[in-house]
Amino acid sequence: MDVTTLTLTQLREALRRKEISSVEVTQAMLDRIVAADNEIQSYLTISDELALAQAAEADRRRAQGDDSPLLGVPVAIKDIICTKGIPTTAGSKILENFIPPYDAFVVEKLKDAGAVILGKTNTDEFAMGSSTENSAYVVTRNPWDKSRVPGGSSGGSAAAVAAHLAYAALGTDTGGSVRQPASFCGVVGLRPTYGRISRWGVIAFASSLDQVGTFGRTVADCTALFQVVAGYDRRDSTSLNVPVPDYEAALTGDIKGLRVGVPKEYFIEGIEPEVETAVRAAIAKLEELGAEIHEISLPHTRYALPAYYLIAPAEASANLGRYDGIRYGPRVPGKDMIDTVKQTRALFGPEVRRRIMLGTYALSAGYYDQYYGRALKVRTLIKNDFKTAFEKVDVIAAPVSPTTAFKIGERVNDPLSMYLADILTLPVNLSASCGLSVPCGFDSNGLPIGLQLIGDTLAEATILNVAYAYEQATSE
Repeated sequence: MDVTTLTLTQLREALRRKEISSVEVTQAMLDRIVAADNEIQSYLTISDELALAQAAEADRRRAQGDDSPLLGVPVAIKDIICTKGIPTTAGSKILENFIPPYDAFVVEKLKDAGAVILGKTNTDEFAMGSSTENSAYVVTRNPWDKSRVPGGSSGGSAAAVAAHLAYAALGTDTGGSVRQPASFCGVVGLRPTYGRISRWGVIAFASSLDQVGTFGRTVADCTALFQVVAGYDRRDSTSLNVPVPDYEAALTGDIKGLRVGVPKEYFIEGIEPEVETAVRAAIAKLEELGAEIHEISLPHTRYALPAYYLIAPAEASANLGRYDGIRYGPRVPGKDMIDTVKQTRALFGPEVRRRIMLGTYALSAGYYDQYYGRALKVRTLIKNDFKTAFEKVDVIAAPVSPTTAFKIGERVNDPLSMYLADILTLPVNLSASCGLSVPCGFDSNGLPIGLQLIGDTLAEATILNVAYAYEQATSE
């Protein structure tokens, strides 16, 4: 039996029955990473010694009767989440030598649950990108077609899970960075409600939009990881102090009578016909399972893209101001203080610099109200659209991306085309609601297509159960 092909939930049961040890599983996964990841390049750092030590500790804990939810299960973590003693670069040269002295909240939760940390996965620099081509280190390739991108910015995590190089993985989603790579790589990716998972220890991009999310090969796998990392943290002022439900128990597969809204604005001009066909077929399957389908309108969807690309860069400009060679991060000496700041910030890649400049301009005197202020007003309109919609429906179903995975290099020199890849995922982040991507078919090139399910605030249990019902009804 090749244990690397097991799902997380299958592995968890095998470990509980003591059919295999965590050390054996972890070594098998590390061997697979060595054999396969040179081609895919999903990892930036492989923490093999630490992983084997954690696996041995998990086996000792199990022998003593411990049955923690992820005990002995090897997982991967996006390299924008701080890990004590393991390099955390955010995909940037400006943090090339940064080894955090502490764990992020989500890493603490993983360790408490007994998970084994295989390493850190590749990301667009500071999570700014939709293809994982903006990493300062390597370009991750899509396991389904290695000439194509895995999506971004959490492309390394999605690719690792898709290629059986981790049983599950953490990512972050600021404008679609969990859902879009999940769609491109044919895995399940959840972006929870803003504040459902603490951001403490996550390197900031846009603080009002960033949210940790989870990847799994199946809905149950994605849910098992989410169950562990969800929760309140007093160190994060935006963390929601509300109880964590039993998400795994909510996966009943019963969606009879559930109201599913289909927004007409999400089937836009330019969507690939095969994507639309697959998504509409998936919605029809939900109807077969007993759901009620309703056409709805989210009228301000068209303004989400320009609003996002003012709000996110503005917040990035503020957050990345700390990397000046004086207060924080590395220092590249110059002839004076101004030159030192200039030389240090030259370590930023072109996409990060582009967004910093755009954000700084939007926040500058004389332009704040015209750009950033107006974008915040549009954000309120988009939130109100979702609020109105969820008074009529329980879940919204739509495509994740207008296209399947595109070729590596195809959009590198066309930032606007790259930004448009997020047009169907951005509204969820602006509205602070939750969303996920679940595989719903393939195009004629054999590339995965994702169905996006969007829920109201703290409605993760609902969208996970809808995804589970669809997955169970369509899995071979």
